[in-house]
Amino acid sequence: MKKGRDKLVRPALIASEYTVSEYSLFMGHLLAGLADESIPAALICPVGCDVDYIVSPSVEVVRYLTLKLPLMGANDRKILIDRLEDFKPTVLHCLCESKAALTRQLAQHLGTPYVLTVNSLQKRWRWSFVPLKGCSKIIVPAESIANNVATVYPSLAQRITQINIGTFVGETTGCFSEPERLASMVTVNPSRDDRAFENLLGAARHLLIDGYEFMLVVMGGGRGELQLRRLLNAMGLSQVVISVPRLKPWRSVLSAGDIFIQPWPSDAFNPLLLEAMSVGAAVAGCRGGVDDLIIDGKTAVVFDQNDELSIYKSLKGLFDRREFARQLAAGAQEYLRENHSVNKMVTDILKVYRETAK
Repeated sequence: MKKGRDKLVRPALIASEYTVSEYSLFMGHLLAGLADESIPAALICPVGCDVDYIVSPSVEVVRYLTLKLPLMGANDRKILIDRLEDFKPTVLHCLCESKAALTRQLAQHLGTPYVLTVNSLQKRWRWSFVPLKGCSKIIVPAESIANNVATVYPSLAQRITQINIGTFVGETTGCFSEPERLASMVTVNPSRDDRAFENLLGAARHLLIDGYEFMLVVMGGGRGELQLRRLLNAMGLSQVVISVPRLKPWRSVLSAGDIFIQPWPSDAFNPLLLEAMSVGAAVAGCRGGVDDLIIDGKTAVVFDQNDELSIYKSLKGLFDRREFARQLAAGAQEYLRENHSVNKMVTDILKVYRETAK
C-alpha cells in the first residue's frame, strides 16, 4: 500500500449499542486491521458500551449520551462535534441503519463524506424518514441484503458494494473431534416467542427418547429465563438443555459445540453463524432471510423450520453420520477461507474509505 495515501485516511466509525454487542467481532477485526496499517481511527458509541475488548490503544473512543432529556440533545451533539473536529476525520462510517440520521447530521456539519453499512433486510417504511443525500457508499455483508436494498430503493443501487464480513478460521474442525466427549449442540434463544424454537425443542425431545445422548446449549437473550425453564420442564428437557449468557468472546461457547442450529430465518446477517462455522461446527439451519451462508450440502444441512420432523431428521442425520458432519463442517471452513477473509474485508473497506475521501 502507498503510505502517502494511507496518511490521508482517518475514518470515524459510528455504532449503536446493538451493533457493539452483536457485531463486536467484525468491529474488532476492522479496528485491528486499521491499526496494522497505521491508520488513525475513532469509534463513536453510546456511553456504557463495553468496547475495551475490541479496541486497541491507538483507537480514539468518543462516547455520546443516549438520554433524550430536554436541552441535553443539542449539548451532547455539540460535545460530539467538538471531539470529531479535533480528530479531523476524512470519512464517517455509520455501522448500522439506526445511526444513519445522526451520521448525516455530523457529516453535514463537518463537511465530511460518509458511508453506511446495512446489515439487515429493509422495508421501505423503515427508511422513509432517513434522508440519504451525501451518502457515498452503502456497504452490505451479503448478496441477499444487496438485492433487497436495490429492490426497495432502486435509486441507491449504484451506491451498493458488497463486502463480506471476515473471520479467522480455525486450523482444526471441532465437530465430533473428541469421540469420548458428550455430543453438544448450540443455538440461540429467540428474541420473541417463536414456534420454530419449540419445534427445535420437540426435535431434541425425540432424539432423547430415541436414546441419543447430548447437551443442548441455548445462548441467552430473548424470552425470560423462567419462561424457558417452564417450557423445558414441560417437555422433559431440563436435564439436557442448559441456558448460558452470551459470553464474550462467543467463540468460547461456540467452539464447545459439535453442531450449531439456526432454527428460524434471520432478517440480519448472523455473526454467530459465521463464527460457529469458523470454529468447525456442523451447521443445521433453515433457509430464508439473510441465508447466504447456508448452502445445503456444502456448508450446512437444511430443514423446514415449521416441521418438527424435518428438524429431527436433519439432526439425527448428523449424529448418525459423524464423518459426514465433520466433512460438512470442514467444507464450511474452506468456504469461509475463500469468501470471508479478514484481510480482504479490511482491504476492501479501506478502498471504500479512500474513494469516499477524495
